[in-house]
Amino acid sequence: MDGVKVGWETLDLHTARPFGIARWTHSTYPRTFVTCEQDGVTGRGEAAPNAFYGETSGTVAAVLPLLAPALTDGWDWDGLHEGLTARMPYDHPSVKCALEMAAVEWAARAAGVPVWRLLGLSPRPLPESSFTVSLGELPDMRRQAREAVERGHGVLKVKLGTARDEQIVEALREEVPEAALRVDANAAWTRPQAKRMLEVLDAARVELVEQPLAAGDLEGHAELRRLARVPLVADESLHHVADVPALAAAFDGVNLKLAKLGGPLQALRALRLARAHRMGVMIGCMIESSLGIAAAAHLAGLCDWADLDGALLLADDPFTGLEWTAGRLERPTGIGWGVERR
Repeated sequence: MDGVKVGWETLDLHTARPFGIARWTHSTYPRTFVTCEQDGVTGRGEAAPNAFYGETSGTVAAVLPLLAPALTDGWDWDGLHEGLTARMPYDHPSVKCALEMAAVEWAARAAGVPVWRLLGLSPRPLPESSFTVSLGELPDMRRQAREAVERGHGVLKVKLGTARDEQIVEALREEVPEAALRVDANAAWTRPQAKRMLEVLDAARVELVEQPLAAGDLEGHAELRRLARVPLVADESLHHVADVPALAAAFDGVNLKLAKLGGPLQALRALRLARAHRMGVMIGCMIESSLGIAAAAHLAGLCDWADLDGALLLADDPFTGLEWTAGRLERPTGIGWGVERR
């Protein structure tokens, strides 16, 4: 067996329009694409860093040479995880994700099967993905919602986290009465604001609310959960697989993102842990290419909700192969992750 060769390149991906959440608005997203070559077979992964979790394109560039030596055999996933953890126990999850993605796809390609088959996962249909209405001026948000519905999206996720959130929710429910609405405050609400918003969410028939309060405020989330009729889903409060049990008393569900948990195998561990605690599960994403979205899609059939529109928001996705019908993503069927470089 030949030794493993790990390589990478960084590309700037651009959204079709500026993408805004409570913390920032950006149009350019540097993403690093990792390859793992062994015995004539190549596996691929994507690092989608997020500053909220302490990562930037600069940290990815600095850390990859330190973590890449942990990938010594595409079949040895436990050894890879142990090596990454020994080098850096808690930090740089998107780099670990890219390396784990590359190892897992290498094994699937070596076996000649899609990753979901290699992992023995169910071939059941994927839940419909939400399409994100990013934060902006109200007329623009109404236009985003209307255009998404006209393209066939039946589920919208609305970014909130302002003093005018009540007006936004009411306006979008009026604009697209036929759509299912979910909201994401990105940890921006205070406890009093969140309590006030509960009636607004109920009146607008909102399906769920993602991360209403600050990441560390589990007591506040638990109190809010006792008052709410809408499910509360953790995102920013979930940094590591081991966080899941502590979240079970404060949230109804968790949003699993491969780039913040350290890869598809770690997300699968978190998913099973959440199920053991009787929690709902959303499979989510960063702004990333179809490569990263494909990796998440292989797990999506195990989840209750999907938010996998990251590549749909791009103007220059460097990968092709995912099949979408509006918000309905087909399970990838190709070998490995099932996408190819343009």
